[in-house]
Amino acid sequence: MSGPYSEQPREHRGATELLATGAARARAGKGGVVLLRGATGTGRTTVLETAAEAAAGQGMRVLRARCSAADASVPFGAVLQLLRSGAGPGAPALAWDDAAGEREHGDRLRQSLLTHAGESPLVVAVDDVHLADAPSYRWLVETARHVDQLRLPVLLAVTERGQYDVDRPAPGFARGLSPSLVRTHTLAPPTADAAAGLVRARFPSATASWIEACTRAGAASPLLLRALLDDLEASGTLPAVPESAAALYPGAYAAAVSWWLENAGAGTAEVACVLAALDEEPAREGSGHSGLRGGERPAEHPGPLLAELSGADPARVAGWLTAMTQMGLLCADDGRPRYSHPLLRDAVLACVPATRRSEIHRAAAEAALRRGAPPETVAGHLLLSGPVGESWSPVALHAASSLALGAGRTCDALAYLRRALEEPLSDLHRQRLLTELGSLEYAGSQASAAIPRFTEALALAGTPRDRVSAAVALGTALAGRGSTRAALEVLRSADGQLAGHPGLASTLQGATVFLSDQDKTVRREVYRWLRDTTERTPELVSPAAQALLVRYAATAGLISADEAMRKVRVLLAEPSDPLAEPFLLGAAATVAQWADELDEAEELAGRLPHLSHPMHMALLHVRADIAASRGEYTRLPAGLTTVGTTGPTPVHAHVLTGLVEAGRTAEARRLADAFDLREAPDSWGRNRLLHARGLQRAAGGDPAGALHDFLECGRRQTERQVVSPVVTPWRSSAALCCLVLGSPGQALVLAEEELRLARIWGTPRTVGRALRVLGTVTGGRRGLLMAEEAVRLLREAPAAVESELVSALIARGRALTAAGERSHARRCLREACERAERLGAARLRTLAEQSLREGGARPGVTTRTGARSLTVSERRIARLAADGHTNTEIAGLLHLARRTVETHLTNTYRKLGIHRRVELVTSLGSD
Repeated sequence: MSGPYSEQPREHRGATELLATGAARARAGKGGVVLLRGATGTGRTTVLETAAEAAAGQGMRVLRARCSAADASVPFGAVLQLLRSGAGPGAPALAWDDAAGEREHGDRLRQSLLTHAGESPLVVAVDDVHLADAPSYRWLVETARHVDQLRLPVLLAVTERGQYDVDRPAPGFARGLSPSLVRTHTLAPPTADAAAGLVRARFPSATASWIEACTRAGAASPLLLRALLDDLEASGTLPAVPESAAALYPGAYAAAVSWWLENAGAGTAEVACVLAALDEEPAREGSGHSGLRGGERPAEHPGPLLAELSGADPARVAGWLTAMTQMGLLCADDGRPRYSHPLLRDAVLACVPATRRSEIHRAAAEAALRRGAPPETVAGHLLLSGPVGESWSPVALHAASSLALGAGRTCDALAYLRRALEEPLSDLHRQRLLTELGSLEYAGSQASAAIPRFTEALALAGTPRDRVSAAVALGTALAGRGSTRAALEVLRSADGQLAGHPGLASTLQGATVFLSDQDKTVRREVYRWLRDTTERTPELVSPAAQALLVRYAATAGLISADEAMRKVRVLLAEPSDPLAEPFLLGAAATVAQWADELDEAEELAGRLPHLSHPMHMALLHVRADIAASRGEYTRLPAGLTTVGTTGPTPVHAHVLTGLVEAGRTAEARRLADAFDLREAPDSWGRNRLLHARGLQRAAGGDPAGALHDFLECGRRQTERQVVSPVVTPWRSSAALCCLVLGSPGQALVLAEEELRLARIWGTPRTVGRALRVLGTVTGGRRGLLMAEEAVRLLREAPAAVESELVSALIARGRALTAAGERSHARRCLREACERAERLGAARLRTLAEQSLREGGARPGVTTRTGARSLTVSERRIARLAADGHTNTEIAGLLHLARRTVETHLTNTYRKLGIHRRVELVTSLGSD
């Protein structure tokens, strides 16, 4: 095809050909009616204008009228528009008699039309006839009959909106006319290929994904797609298709969407706007996403809710959703109809006043509540509704917050709680919400926001328990900011109002002792008072405070592991207030971990209190300590982050140590350099990272830098009266650096003091490590005996000290080599190689291989897989499993935690190269 229609979209060609045929018939003296129907935006007007221009070029006179809802109240407005469009310059005005009736006016106006038709063939082009005023509409229908009856050379070309609307449509233009008179053509939306071709014609270099985004935002509507391309073209580049209409300039797309809504009918426009509002996504501060997740959307089809909120017929709404999905304006990939692109939804939303949007969300929240929808569905609407002023609103928001927090979506939980505080609340309810919200903010390192929340909560008149919770939370936040004395003053003020509440008083006592650890001076003062009080009036000291005192004694080198565990077990058996119990659990878990009672420590550390409790993060750190004690550096508990401070935590220290042990030197160096420890606040985490950085520097060949870190760690810990090696064995680490740097005297002093303190605590881990280092520093036959004692002691210890045993074997192998016992040395070092291989301890394996080479032997090939690679514990557990025992039964028989059994079996499967329990019998064989 060539001529004016050749560049038309394929979907328009049938309509233009029909109009061209009608125009030819009119020129031949036989007129007719062509009715173009189609949905808004499918190009009805474009086709009509193109046909009119073509007819004008062929000598036909064209009369045009474009109907609109704004002119519907003007009688014969559309007809007058038609006739005036054909009047030439200087033509007399149309006669109008206000006293005449509709029929008389119609006859006069039709006579004017006949006059035009007598001069030349006519095209009467009427766009959007469904919006014409009533007299004009009737006149046009009657004129169509005249064209047929009088054989007039007139083509009456009419366009009419034709799609499924929420409002029931009025009878169409063709109703009442003879089917032989009217030729009707329905315009279809462009196909995906046609829409893509339209985009490619404007942007030849566009990628397929960009074109697809444009066609979705254009919703298969030529009107919207062309407007979008106009806006994008105005930028002069190839920008990403935005999700907000505000990002488009000059705004042709937003104007086209607005026009589409205005012409869709009141009912359809209302449903379209309600649908956009229901899909509106509340911004979440710091969440990394802008709205509710897919799992929080209502599972039910939105049709009934749309109908309820818009006041429309549910059946018509359901039909409209189906029709719009088929047309491409909506999509339903997840079974829930929504706009095909966020940009389209945003442009529709821009047409809805803010007050109406709030009303929609409030009504949606109430409807969701009645329907028993999940709390987060209700709360999602409340986030956008503004204050409701009903008792159910804060309840739903708080429930949604709890669910979001349980799912690990802290940012969503924060949004719900902040919104809940906008509702009218009792002092008691507000106090609890403030404490909970402040705790979440503090956990997210927003202490500047949390402290005012806690302060406001503490000033409200609530129950004694709620006041204590607020006081403890405020104290925790203040101590985390370095204001330890202010924190303790808050706790003392609250304590003065607790007469008759001994359990709550013990909570404040435990909090006072625990938070004093944040400041070395305050710590000394508080523990001095606690020791004196325990000696004079022990009944005044709560079980939690007593447990913290045991923890202090362990760090101060005043108690053995056996005695410490005996004391904490007695304390754990005593009744405790729920708020005070976490202090007891935290102290007991820490002592158990130091005592290498790792299963017991893990059980205690697993009973996490609420985020608002200061022991929440402390217990998470204990869990990290347990993982590190087992050598599981790559399996540290998830979700451990810095709380209330930007400084290092024990977790960072463990991760750094794990990287060093795994031989990942570059990563270890990057992590060590990530913190400026000169500027970091004084804390347990800073001291632990100093020691870990010392290990990293020593492994990297910087013994002087490592020694500085170890001694600085020791100085800071000593200032806190922490002298025992249960926290960090800084003396042993420093002694080895001194030996390398040629200061054996200083090394000996440090190593001997470490062994003295280690024997007080008395666990194989601490004593074996101290013996190994002192033996290395001492050298000679005496040093060899110490290394052998360390190996013997560690062999008899739990499997959790395996890495210490490898280090002791290396030290013994070196001592044997120095004593000339090379054969024994090789066996010892090869065992060290094999054990290091099984542990994944690359640094220790390298040291063992290096020691073998220095002794004149090749390292050989270690057994990395197979039954011979199993440890004693792994083999014992695997045998029981092969015999048919369950994990729970094995744990009971060997007095282990079920998790320990599972970990050993996982390692066994990996080493044996099997995947199922039934394969154990064959794989183990007779080994």
